Amino acid sequence: MFATNYYTLVAGLREYALDADNKGFDVQAIRAEIFEALTERDAKQLRLLDAYYDCENLAALRAGRTAYSPLGNLTREELAEELKNPVRLPDELARTIRAYNDPEGEEAETTDTTQAFEKSLFAAYYNLCGRKGCRFLRAWAEFDRNLRNLTAALTARALGRPVEEAVVGRGDVAEQLGRSSAADFGLRGELGYIDAVIAAMGDEANLIEKERKIDLVRWNEASELAAFDYFDINAVLSYAVRINIVARWTLLDPARGREMFARLLAELDGKELIEKQ
Repeated sequence: MFATNYYTLVAGLREYALDADNKGFDVQAIRAEIFEALTERDAKQLRLLDAYYDCENLAALRAGRTAYSPLGNLTREELAEELKNPVRLPDELARTIRAYNDPEGEEAETTDTTQAFEKSLFAAYYNLCGRKGCRFLRAWAEFDRNLRNLTAALTARALGRPVEEAVVGRGDVAEQLGRSSAADFGLRGELGYIDAVIAAMGDEANLIEKERKIDLVRWNEASELAAFDYFDINAVLSYAVRINIVARWTLLDPARGREMFARLLAELDGKELIEKQ
């Protein structure tokens, strides 16, 4: 199946972003512009990317926390209903919720409900991306899981806790994190960003600066994964990842958010992309 190229959308993303900046950064307005331009098939890919935040919100809601990210697909009210009777979520996520709602039921036969709900939910999410995601989303999900597992493993090790209990999902990297006692978990040749993450986690007493450094790893990976995709859904998803990072930092640290936004605008030049094509 041929990919749809979004020449007008991608070339105009910088202008959408600039317009949002003039009015006060509005990630929802930018996202709405993107969704409006996508085919239904590609819109499903963007919703799948955003389902990560639905998982974050579901885990928080089930644990009684008030944290809520507006970057997901569902409202607080819809999420509360999904925890009772999931009908809007993808099947993999819905099955996980039903398994925890009824640990003796049929759905629980394929879900390990002895581990934390959050771990099972995110494992299901990453598996879903691996099965149904486009090329960018499959690669991004694998990277994101590895990065989050690495930071969780480093934190667990620093606190003297079992690393394997902090790791989500399976695979070579997850297994290596759980069994290795090496400073880099024996993964320096496998994960090109591991030194940057270890340095950020180990050297930064300032939590905000630590988060910024790790988000820069995410930013760079999002750019690299779509380095040769100029107008297709892979390029759009790469942009969406970075705009979500900007949105997060606009809330955490407005000054940092403006810096990242300026970087995004510098990287996203529609005219330059057209010339490359």
